[in-house]
Amino acid sequence: MPTEKPKIILVVTDDMLKRIDDFRFENRISSRSKAIRLLIEGGLKLNSDPEKEEDSDPLLD
Repeated sequence: MPTEKPKIILVVTDDMLKRIDDFRFENRISSRSKAIRLLIEGGLKLNSDPEKEEDSDPLLD
């Protein structure tokens, strides 16, 4: 069944793909796409946390 949701193409390293798959299997997630969505949501929540230090951005380190 096709979806109307936007799609993106993401290029990752072999190491990152292994880490995503490890996260998926450790958490018994049904698909790689769902695992990536959960990881992105977690990162976005962390980034929007008001308690977070202003000068620290783990994505830029």
